[in-house]
Amino acid sequence: MPSTHILAALLAAITAVAQTPQKPKNSAAFPQRSQADQAVLDRGRALYGVNCNFCHGSDARGGEGGPNLLRSQLVLQDKNGELIAPVIQKGRTDQGMPAFAGITTSQVADLAAYIHNFPVDNRDPARFPPPSILVGDAKAGEQYFQAKCGTCHSATGDLQGIASKITDARVLQNTFLMPGKGGSKAAPFIHVPPVTVNVAGIEGELIRIDDFSVTLKDIEGAQRTFRREGDNPKVELHDPLKPHLDLLRTYTDKDIHNVTAYLVTLK
Repeated sequence: MPSTHILAALLAAITAVAQTPQKPKNSAAFPQRSQADQAVLDRGRALYGVNCNFCHGSDARGGEGGPNLLRSQLVLQDKNGELIAPVIQKGRTDQGMPAFAGITTSQVADLAAYIHNFPVDNRDPARFPPPSILVGDAKAGEQYFQAKCGTCHSATGDLQGIASKITDARVLQNTFLMPGKGGSKAAPFIHVPPVTVNVAGIEGELIRIDDFSVTLKDIEGAQRTFRREGDNPKVELHDPLKPHLDLLRTYTDKDIHNVTAYLVTLK
């Protein structure tokens, strides 16, 4: 065959390939999911904020010690939480993930819907953090602080000069969201008192509690375990972080950015 004919045949083949519709590379690896009901997403967001945020990041793309969930093969293959549930409820203690036995199957489904709601493909611009998280309104943040935080904290008291002590805005944000729980992404000098418990008049630091027993460390350092039968004996818990945990269920992204913008002014 003359060389001109060979060249013409090659060009025709290349053109045919170019004109053949190609399947998007990310269609299998990154399945596109239907939008979940907003009530389901709200419940999943609240659960994620309390239990998952600090290890896996606010956008599920990895955080302090936790992997990127959006690129996990298990999460990608999961549909309604059926694959995620055993990992959440039983944990992977050898990899540093605790078990969350108290989270029900229906709650896992809500969590799964929330995680699956994040857009992701093989070109994921959200993997690249913004140059600055200071995009909020400091004045609105001050108003929110006074309304929600002012009963326990004061800009002229315990938080005076906090922005000079914590100069990284991301660390400051993690610290106010959950002090003492953010690992290296929270200020190490912030000391949070332990959860304490009172069992029938006996007080101590909480070690463990479930429906059947409660274990505490008393003032002498000895561990004591009490059997529980319903509300007997009476158990009173005091968690210094409870107000922060309660707020995590109600924060919007706008609230978080506004409060961060305000806190960085406290120098």
